[in-house]
Amino acid sequence: MSKIKEIFTPDVLKKLFPRQRADDFFEALFGDAADGAYDIELQYLGDDLPAKKIYFELHLLERPRKCLACNLTYGLPEVFSRHPIININGLVKDIDELLGDLVVTKSWSLGQTRQDSNELHIIPLVVELE
Repeated sequence: MSKIKEIFTPDVLKKLFPRQRADDFFEALFGDAADGAYDIELQYLGDDLPAKKIYFELHLLERPRKCLACNLTYGLPEVFSRHPIININGLVKDIDELLGDLVVTKSWSLGQTRQDSNELHIIPLVVELE
């Protein structure tokens, strides 16, 4: 088992990207968190140390009585990359701190949104290592 995998437990991922962050995002966007169509969860996929990459995903999970498929999620990587509440830069800094002396993060990128189902859209997050 990878030492990196041992770091990114479900509890740690929830602390890195708390559920409240989606509510704060929608509060800023719409003035009311209840207007948001989805929750956001951070998932760890794995690492490829020879390629110097760690793979995460942001899962956009449809909220009850909302329509994720009706929302414009395909432009979100651009929005998420700059939005101060989503704060991908801060998230990657927190990831770097958790990694300690194991590896050092260098940069990150968000991939294009893909639709897993009407209830789940996924945005890949790749963290590049030095």
